[in-house]
Amino acid sequence: MNEIMAKYDLWRARAIEDADVTAELASVEGNEAEIRDRFYRELAFGTGGLRGVIGAGSNRMNIYTVRKATQGLADYLNDRYDTAKVAVSFDSRIKSDLFAREAACVLAANGISVHLFPQLEPTPVLSYAVRYYGCEAGIMVTASHNPAKYNGYKVYGADGCQITDDDAAAVTSFITKVDLFEDVKTMAYDQAVAAGKINLIPDSVLDSYTDKVLEQQVNPGIIAESGLRLVYTPLNGTGNLPVREMLRRVGIQDLTIVKEQELPDGNFPTAPFPNPEIRQAFECALATAKALPQPADLLLATDPDCDRVGIAVWDGNDYTLMSGNEVGCLLLDYVVSCRKQNGTLPENPVVIKTIVTTNMAKSIAQKYDCELRDLLTGFKYIGEQIGLLEKEGQEHRYVIGFEESYGYLAGGYVRDKDAVVASMLIVEMASYYRKQGLSLLQRMEQLYLEHGFYRNALVNVAFEGEQGMLDMQKLMAGLRECPPKTIAGIPVVAVADYGQRVATDLLTGDKTPLTLPKSDVLAYTLEGGAGFIVRPSGTEPKVKAYITAIGETPAAAAELEQKLCAEAEKILTV
Repeated sequence: MNEIMAKYDLWRARAIEDADVTAELASVEGNEAEIRDRFYRELAFGTGGLRGVIGAGSNRMNIYTVRKATQGLADYLNDRYDTAKVAVSFDSRIKSDLFAREAACVLAANGISVHLFPQLEPTPVLSYAVRYYGCEAGIMVTASHNPAKYNGYKVYGADGCQITDDDAAAVTSFITKVDLFEDVKTMAYDQAVAAGKINLIPDSVLDSYTDKVLEQQVNPGIIAESGLRLVYTPLNGTGNLPVREMLRRVGIQDLTIVKEQELPDGNFPTAPFPNPEIRQAFECALATAKALPQPADLLLATDPDCDRVGIAVWDGNDYTLMSGNEVGCLLLDYVVSCRKQNGTLPENPVVIKTIVTTNMAKSIAQKYDCELRDLLTGFKYIGEQIGLLEKEGQEHRYVIGFEESYGYLAGGYVRDKDAVVASMLIVEMASYYRKQGLSLLQRMEQLYLEHGFYRNALVNVAFEGEQGMLDMQKLMAGLRECPPKTIAGIPVVAVADYGQRVATDLLTGDKTPLTLPKSDVLAYTLEGGAGFIVRPSGTEPKVKAYITAIGETPAAAAELEQKLCAEAEKILTV
């Protein structure tokens, strides 16, 4: 505790520029537990960059930890390049604009040219700007769909993808050398702008991005003639203007915006968990829709940094929320089948998903003779595959990629999930099936009948604080030392350990090397084809279990899903 108190005392003496940090440090004086939580570690920089609670201390998001990370990034870039450019953007979260400016000022002081968005923008727009300006890196200040107390800092590479493991490790090696009070270079924002070291990004870049989104239409014109009625909520985030502009340009006439969630607000007063994966985030949209004279056909909700989108569909009596797996399969089937009909599907088309995403996608891909690539969790790996295709002169082969956590991307103009293009394609898809007398729910039922009844679920168990980190490690080590032979009474027939990079067939004992990067993930295949994957979150203090249940009937699949979810709660409880 002596070392921790020494850090606390140092911050009391040196961290005096931010009044909020100064006040918080004073408020916890004498409280060892609170001080320890703020200083027992450095806020970890990983492949997702930084993410943490906003506040005072080395284990918090504040101007000092942001400056330190940015100084390390600057040192990394200056070591690697003679000259470097970085694009910087931010979302609607508390202090996001401040953290973005602080990062820009550190970069400028280190001789790095900065392209800074003057207003909040979606994460995919940052990915686009990196490639538009030919930058060596990008920074997006966001904590995606986390609660209001969080903020974060994602780093992108020159390819427009979030940096992957090797680059993250290299950046980390520079960050660890930085003393955040002694080694950080910075300069005044106005001075950096006047000197041309920080350049504000003009609206023409946003117009160019929107044009690229619109190029991804599969059946242009079908939305304008559909008469589709929409309700949209940006969940107080960055999607408000870009999504509305896209909908205007594709011809949507009947659009209702959820007023309580229209404008940017990092406190998310009506959605404490601004995550379109959960029903609570839809409550205001549902209330808005039900107050309309006529029911809306479709509800859209984008998360605060507008890289994920969730939907609810009118079923004739009420609204039904659809999962990320369902929407992903609908989009995959729609885009590939229509492009095949239109003659625009390339030869040897490539579609991509993550290993925790439904295997129904494999059946759909096989139907249309698509190559399906199954990757680790994280859209950066999907973006990386688009880049590999681009290097081979085959970027056109990429058709669509998605992950179960409501992230989708058609086209390679950005290298991260994009809720703007996903919203457009969902609306287009709904218009297409409406013309056939089908809702998206009815089309999904057709896919289930054709490909099998898949039920997918996600079980989360939180592990907060220092002890939580230790418990997470203990849990994963225990599963490796004593692997389950049955889950919910069903025999485990195969285990894939992505940490050890080996898959084991438990029936034959055969072992097969895994080619994907090393990751702390355990995937169990059960008798009958069901799946059970355990993975610590890369951005939050929780462990996740991804459930796949398959049944001959909807009821059978639902029953198995419930059993597997109950078992997951037991397994994840240390």
